[in-house]
Amino acid sequence: MLNVKVKTSRYLDLPQRHLNSSKRSQSLHMKRTMYHSADRMVERKLIFQKRQYLADFALGTAVASILVMVLYFELAMAGITDKNSGYSLALKVMISLSTLILVGLIIAYHTVEVQLFSVDNCVEDWRIAMSWRRLSQLALEIVVCAIHPIPGDFSFPWLTIHYNGITVTEPQVPIDVLLSLPMFLRLYLIGRVMLLHSRLFTDASSRSIGALNRINFNTRFVLKTLMTISPGTVLLVLMLSLWVIASWTLRLCESYHDDRHKNILNSIWMIAITFLSIGYGDIVPNTYCGRGIAIIVGVMGAGSTALVVAVVSRKLELTRAEKHVHNFMMDTQLTKQLKNAAANVLRETWLIYKYTKLVKRVNHSKVRGHQRKFLHAIHSLRTVKAYHRKLRDNANTLVDMAKHMGAVGMGQLPSVYISVPRVVYEQTQSVMHEMVSDMHSQQATVDARIAAIEQQLGNLKEHLGSLPSLLAQEILKNQQDWMEKELMPFTGSSTLPGRLSRQSLSLDDSNSGDSETKLTTMNETQTGQPDLDL
Repeated sequence: MLNVKVKTSRYLDLPQRHLNSSKRSQSLHMKRTMYHSADRMVERKLIFQKRQYLADFALGTAVASILVMVLYFELAMAGITDKNSGYSLALKVMISLSTLILVGLIIAYHTVEVQLFSVDNCVEDWRIAMSWRRLSQLALEIVVCAIHPIPGDFSFPWLTIHYNGITVTEPQVPIDVLLSLPMFLRLYLIGRVMLLHSRLFTDASSRSIGALNRINFNTRFVLKTLMTISPGTVLLVLMLSLWVIASWTLRLCESYHDDRHKNILNSIWMIAITFLSIGYGDIVPNTYCGRGIAIIVGVMGAGSTALVVAVVSRKLELTRAEKHVHNFMMDTQLTKQLKNAAANVLRETWLIYKYTKLVKRVNHSKVRGHQRKFLHAIHSLRTVKAYHRKLRDNANTLVDMAKHMGAVGMGQLPSVYISVPRVVYEQTQSVMHEMVSDMHSQQATVDARIAAIEQQLGNLKEHLGSLPSLLAQEILKNQQDWMEKELMPFTGSSTLPGRLSRQSLSLDDSNSGDSETKLTTMNETQTGQPDLDL
């Protein structure tokens, strides 16, 4: 019996034990998930730092290889070193080594990108992250960064017809010229480094706000923010860099065909007049390489000129406070002019009436002069009104319209400013303050309306409470009138005696009152005459 009880108690404790074990397993699973999430966050932070270091090293290696290449060609064109000398070979070997290191850094960078993708998406197999787009981007970057002058002395005949169509040259040009020009494409790494070191990209709060607003943080977005913050500096650096690179590449292409391009200042002069769309024609490119560079510089010059015009126009534009002050001053001035024009109209009207109705002899020349002035005053009045209307229309900018919408209760559209200048932030803060104050004022109005509605509901409740008594009185009155009409043929009068008074016909009479009424009615029936109370 004792064994049976022990076994029964064990069987009864099984659900509780199972519940406790499930709770323990859930808590262990939650702890493991938290630890795993923390490990993933730490790993993601380390991967971010590693990616920044790789991008920095890649950009430094690319710039170093370009500088060594420029040094090699400058020494060769100046005749300081021979192509077969040990110095030239050493420089080419340095270029090849830096190129090899750069290709390795590019591959390592994309490897880190794949690791970051795996950590963000909880992917165990790295091959899932290898899409066609990523593979094509990796192959393109390797091809761009792998082109460089190779060690050795290799040349080819470059046949060129000059701009006059008569002169033809075919010099032996080193193949290093064609292999050195694409090395400037390595400067695309500047955009990557700018993106990875931007505060918009590294700040978690900025990335969260961007994700909520569906903004992709890329190099284009970073350039837009830089153009918003300091457009003059960005344009200046862009134009100077373009002039220097284009001038050197033009000199490298044209120096073997035209001796004037061996001087770097002549190449800079040609790039400058091409960039500014002047083109005097004193120095022109002869090779297709130089002509292609001139076309690219001309297109970039047109775009830069448009950007400069946009930046200058934005700098010359009035701020919001200046617009309000200017509109207020113009409105005051036009109001005075409007009053003066209206006064002139009234004055000329009075003078016309005076010289036509209040004089004995009408002077027609003077009347015509005042009529002419009267028409001129009307024209001036209409012109001032038109200017005043145009000023009010121009004053309704987008900001003022949004402010007016907030004032009339239509609200404003929410907006998020990410890494904007302090001026825009202060303007946004002032607009939000005005909107909050308007909301407070509207809230007071709503509270007053709610109090009035509550008072009206209280009055309505009182009237509804008195409605049953009023209905009862009305029903009693109708019954009394009906009984008077029914008993009028028996009494012969329009009024009932005291025994059948209105008080005796009340619906709330007692039993004694009912018996008295019955006796009075029997008395009248027996005698045939009413029992009159004297």
